[in-house]
Amino acid sequence: MTIKNICVLGGSGFVGTHIISQLCSQGKQVTVLTRRKDYGKHLTVLNNVKLIETDIHEQSNLETHFKNIDAVINLVGILNERGHNGDGFRQAHVELPRKIINACHQNKVKRILHMSALNADANAAPSNYLRTKGEGENHMHSFAGNIPVTSFRPSVIFGKDDSFFNRFASLLKLTPGIFPIACGYARFAPVYVGDVARCFVNALEDKSSYGQRYNLCGPKEYTLKELVEYTAKTIDLKCKVIALPDIFAQIQAHILEWVPGKPFSVDNFQSLQVDSVCEQGSDLATTTAIETIVPFYLGPRQHRIQQDKQRMSAHR
Repeated sequence: MTIKNICVLGGSGFVGTHIISQLCSQGKQVTVLTRRKDYGKHLTVLNNVKLIETDIHEQSNLETHFKNIDAVINLVGILNERGHNGDGFRQAHVELPRKIINACHQNKVKRILHMSALNADANAAPSNYLRTKGEGENHMHSFAGNIPVTSFRPSVIFGKDDSFFNRFASLLKLTPGIFPIACGYARFAPVYVGDVARCFVNALEDKSSYGQRYNLCGPKEYTLKELVEYTAKTIDLKCKVIALPDIFAQIQAHILEWVPGKPFSVDNFQSLQVDSVCEQGSDLATTTAIETIVPFYLGPRQHRIQQDKQRMSAHR
């Protein structure tokens, strides 16, 4: 199967930007559907990218823009919803995949790549986020028919402009000294965004990936407390990180759920009750450790400059 024209949903975000960059470097033609063109203006510097402003939740819009498309990549996902009843998660993670499948069948799209989540499970997951991710993933694979689907289930994704290390760095600067965190002993295997993008792009025309659901984990596991402590050390901030007991973590979640921007919610707390790690290691090779990447974008400015010089010298 030869894939030339690709439509990406959720392409203006952190992961999408890296995937699209790699696709363009291979000469692929990429169409990005976005709610507002402003969100994807950084992609216009890439060759072969077309931005289309549209409501992706309208079935007719998907059917229109999937014409002459060889493959669809769905990266749409939310960590929190505006309400509290799960409807927001269902719209993004379940209803949208159903509409995507229907539009793909309507236009004879040849290939689908889908972003799911580690621990996604429609029946047994502890949170609305993970249950709806599992339901949407199942729908993709069950109703695709003759369209080959591949799903990817990453642990927390890191890299420049990520919403993980950068967010904790910002919070640590606001609350120096003592930093209490919920679910401090939840475990993660952070995976580098460049590796995630490579897995997507490599799978596009790889028949051995058809029907597969790949877990993506980095080479090391850490507790959330360890990751926050590493963040503090990297930004050269002395801080004592305290893991809250579950009862206080739940209270924190109930309070922060009503704060504008919803920095932490009850559903987040429930998602963190299962470790975001791969039982038997990664299904696909992801070997980049946080220690080789995070200091380049998070560390003190002079430290980053010195590392950049060392990196440039090593490649001469």
